[in-house]
Amino acid sequence: MAERRKALRVSATVAAEAAGMSRVTLHRIEKGEPSVTMGAWANAIAALGLQLQLQEQAAPQTRSTERSGWWPVRIALADYPQLKALAWQVHGTEHLTPVEAFDIYERNARHMDMPSMDTQEQALWQALQQAFGKRAAHV
Repeated sequence: MAERRKALRVSATVAAEAAGMSRVTLHRIEKGEPSVTMGAWANAIAALGLQLQLQEQAAPQTRSTERSGWWPVRIALADYPQLKALAWQVHGTEHLTPVEAFDIYERNARHMDMPSMDTQEQALWQALQQAFGKRAAHV
């Protein structure tokens, strides 16, 4: 969302005002914090000229392997072995937000074993990089 706002050359203050929210709320949306209401998300999306679409979720057994640019709202550590290994210091949760997962991948990029990473986890890492920027030196 921040990338879209910056591409439009709109300040966070102006975007927040257009969406009818505080700059802090917009910042929380851009950071991917899960406590922001869906209404606030919808207002921010509309203010940036985007459209929110709902799609029917496929049954778990028929999950598509094509996930370019996609990531789940809550990332289950059990589904991503390298992320789980890199997140050894995270206690008391089995799920991460996309921002938390990106930060862990990014901080530990030098420890990632890309050749042994399965395609689902590679797709997640690539989608997170697209969404939040390729800031890691070793990607």
